[in-house]
Amino acid sequence: MIELRLLGGLVFSLALSASAAFGQATSTSSQAPFQVAPPAPTSMSETSEPASLATPGDTPLEEARAALERGSANDADRIVRRYLVNHPDSPEGHFLLGHILFREIQNEAHEKGVQVPGLNPSRAKHREEQAKASLAEFTAGAKFHAPSAADLKVVAFDFVLLGDYVDADKWLTRMLAWTPADSEGWYYLGRAKYSENRFTEAISAFQQCLKLDPGNVKAEDNLGLSYAGLDRNEEALAAYKTAILWQTRVTQKNPGPYIDLGSLLLDQGRPQEATPYLLQAIEIAPLESKAHELLGKAYARLEELPKAQTELEKAVELSPQSSNLHCMLAPVYRQQGLTEKAQFEFDRCAALAGSHSTPEAPRP
Repeated sequence: MIELRLLGGLVFSLALSASAAFGQATSTSSQAPFQVAPPAPTSMSETSEPASLATPGDTPLEEARAALERGSANDADRIVRRYLVNHPDSPEGHFLLGHILFREIQNEAHEKGVQVPGLNPSRAKHREEQAKASLAEFTAGAKFHAPSAADLKVVAFDFVLLGDYVDADKWLTRMLAWTPADSEGWYYLGRAKYSENRFTEAISAFQQCLKLDPGNVKAEDNLGLSYAGLDRNEEALAAYKTAILWQTRVTQKNPGPYIDLGSLLLDQGRPQEATPYLLQAIEIAPLESKAHELLGKAYARLEELPKAQTELEKAVELSPQSSNLHCMLAPVYRQQGLTEKAQFEFDRCAALAGSHSTPEAPRP
């Protein structure tokens, strides 16, 4: 989507894969505003990062950082909140709590074994509340001291989780002005640009990421997606194949390039060529619903209906709230004379399309 595949490791595991969640840009800044309140000193240029906060003797904050590094986000949360009761004007305390709240979102995603964009409604609501709480802490801290590049990076990821790619773009751009060698920052800026349909700018961001981190499979794959967004399909195909080639000797492969290449070949009316790439994607990630969906579509176009049925049924099993999958499976049943099953899927398709169908979770 977020691993976007969400929009990655980090942070969107969120990396969150921030999932967590790259789709169409929808501004929510009115719900979760963030401003760097104090003006920067006149001696600090737009490309100069604020000096780090010096906090010698802030033992509770040191304890909280140590707890966070151990993976004990809950302990870190408790320590910092207790500290802020007596030090409400501590920018470092607020910034640290903002980081902790974001880490708690990541931990929940890992514990549930799901990517953030695919959470059910109750978990998604909790995730959004946590992201807003994280932003509130960064806003509180910014009243007393300008946030660092690391702070702005998490601010941007919070906005990604809220589906606000315009603000994510804004703060990633500011962060990269201070730390232009941050390849991960360029990657997520590219994801934000892509989600805003600003494909030319996304291409530039992914290319910059690749200059800093040659061989980055996700960046090359997303470069292909950005080319495809501009209908530069030959360049997209080349990027996907390059990303696949880079994984030849890698044990743990990323299914993204295989899925995206298969999808583009299907769009070009080449299901026979798409099939082996989609089979490889499923071998790499058997629980990836999109791979089963596309393979089912390829088999349907090749009139291999039993195989299409098997793949689409698996896709439905993995993403039961996707109306699109039920709509695809129904005619496959009907063409095989499975009337009752077809009718059930048509009805399910209509019901989900008109109510609470889950949008497709983008890959980071």
